[in-house]
Amino acid sequence: MRVTVLGSGDAYGSGGRGHSAYLLEAPGCTFLLDCGPSVLQSLKRAGHDSAAIDFVLLSHLHGDHFGGIPFLFMEYRYENPRTRPFAVFGPPDTERRVRGLFSALYEQTAREALPFGLRYQEVVPGSPVVMNGVRVLPFAVSHVAELVCLGYRIEAAGRTIVYSGDASWSDEFLTRLPIHISYPEIASRARDLGCRRLVLTHLGSEPLRHLEELSLECARDGMILDL
Repeated sequence: MRVTVLGSGDAYGSGGRGHSAYLLEAPGCTFLLDCGPSVLQSLKRAGHDSAAIDFVLLSHLHGDHFGGIPFLFMEYRYENPRTRPFAVFGPPDTERRVRGLFSALYEQTAREALPFGLRYQEVVPGSPVVMNGVRVLPFAVSHVAELVCLGYRIEAAGRTIVYSGDASWSDEFLTRLPIHISYPEIASRARDLGCRRLVLTHLGSEPLRHLEELSLECARDGMILDL
């Protein structure tokens, strides 16, 4: 299984990084884990064909994690016409939020029928789903009270990836924005997690200023992880 980091930045594009998006390629299946607004630029910069994507899996409904979906729809409608089915998996309210965003951005096109079958499916913590041979186990994560926020354990081709969602760091930053895990917290518990490789992502301006001081591996746009 291959993971390509399309966007490792935060909502503000700190350091010029793309919004949250990760391309996962497994035998017989290619999908996006989160789909931030900069997803098409990142896909095309890395030479990936958007037509290869089978579905999108969303962790939560903040704009920097799902705001790229309407642009995918536009790509599939006009630039790279699509006929095969497409699916969007995400927490409760995913369909309403995606449809509302599409309508807000491209009102006329959103009223028209798309040339491909589109399916929305809500996922809930603790209930595994199988998508194109990929097994996904959602679990609840603490982020913001007004949304259902999910992490995922993803199994494919004999490999396992766990995605925890948002993370931004340092004790000072945690005090100002207590909706992300802090770097000292995860660094102190890294050995207890039992994973072969731990990569930190969703990097804001503060951790980017201190990259050389961080002992844990940090993602970068365009990074490829072969598992």
